[in-house]
Amino acid sequence: MNYIQVFHNRRFAVVGLGKAGLPAARALKSLGADVFVWDDFAPSRDAAEGLTVMRPHEINKPLDALVLSPGIPHKLPAPHPEAAWALANHIPILTDTELLYRAVRGSGSKAKFVGITGTNGKSTTTALLAHILDVANIPNAAGANLGPAALSLRLLPDNGVYVLEMSSYMLERLVETRFDVAIMLNLSPDHLDRHGDMAGYAMAKREIFSRQKADCTAIIGIDDPASRAMAAWLHTQPANVVEISSKTHITGPALALPGAHNAQNAAAATAAARALGVSEAAITEGIRTYPGLPHRQAQIAAVHGIRFINDSKATNADAASRAMDCYDHFIWIAGGIAKAGGIESLAPLFPRIRKAFLIGQDAASFADALNKHNIPNDIVGTLDDAVPFAYQTARATGTEIVLLSPAAASFDQFSSFEQRGEYFTSLAKAIV
Repeated sequence: MNYIQVFHNRRFAVVGLGKAGLPAARALKSLGADVFVWDDFAPSRDAAEGLTVMRPHEINKPLDALVLSPGIPHKLPAPHPEAAWALANHIPILTDTELLYRAVRGSGSKAKFVGITGTNGKSTTTALLAHILDVANIPNAAGANLGPAALSLRLLPDNGVYVLEMSSYMLERLVETRFDVAIMLNLSPDHLDRHGDMAGYAMAKREIFSRQKADCTAIIGIDDPASRAMAAWLHTQPANVVEISSKTHITGPALALPGAHNAQNAAAATAAARALGVSEAAITEGIRTYPGLPHRQAQIAAVHGIRFINDSKATNADAASRAMDCYDHFIWIAGGIAKAGGIESLAPLFPRIRKAFLIGQDAASFADALNKHNIPNDIVGTLDDAVPFAYQTARATGTEIVLLSPAAASFDQFSSFEQRGEYFTSLAKAIV
């Protein structure tokens, strides 16, 4: 089954040629569109071989849409100049998920769409649901914020399922997309610079449920106040509402899903699979055999009885709390670029920290928070120093866990949380 030329005689400008933008541009061209691309970073423009590189505002032809990479703002904290130009000229600003939806429907496929969002847990839930569908032999393709760019996913037959991780940045740029099954896991402060405040962030997340009808399913976590408020609103909407929680019972063991937060993720994936008609046997087997995702509480080394846990994906305090809650005591490696509120919310878990080694831009503010609670800590600056110090301290104190769960973004020292986790892994494995 192949896509047809659904975008023939359409004209798009793609701004931001990263992991989403460049594949989207190439896919649009293959689907018959006239495509122009731009990136403020010259090497990214150089990588756009075979595409027309031009600033959108310099294109003297009408555009159907500006496809703006999710990380580039079109409103707050300040719109990218090309986004400001598009808004002023009433040109729609879209994400490539929107274009995938239009391409699939334009090609005649009735494949279902599942959208998964939440402050934390969406990647695990996305991958787990895709794994369950694999076990059930249901054609599926997973991507968007996780893995392949949405528009690079293959065309699925009528019985196929797209499993799409959706960030708040992506959700606010949807127009026609309707998710047959929509999941909103949890809400805690994140990306407030892009959404203005918590209310703006919640509204962006709520877009996952937009345009759902009575034959759609809306799955929502109820473990935090903001999500419960959204659940109350959902009950006034047409979709079938399923509430899930970290206390929701799931069947079968899940060795790659430790902690209460993963119980919520598994409950969400289970509810989605049921809504898609998957058998209970396939769901149970899928959860049992799920291998887990890298950089999410992955044990990457064990040296003299000390286990090194890579939880680099924990880029905010709420995510870090989910890993910290899994261990009675640990040596903690944390720091980077702090999110709003820092690590104050982690205070109830501080007694579990035998000692913290702090890295990155906001190490001093993390140290201040720990000092208020008399938690031993050293500012060491980099992972190169943090890992050997953490190992030595673990041996000296009889602590079995060295936990990298930074509670901060990585961009002060690394290109991504993945690179941070991979470097931590290499340092841990080098210990002999």
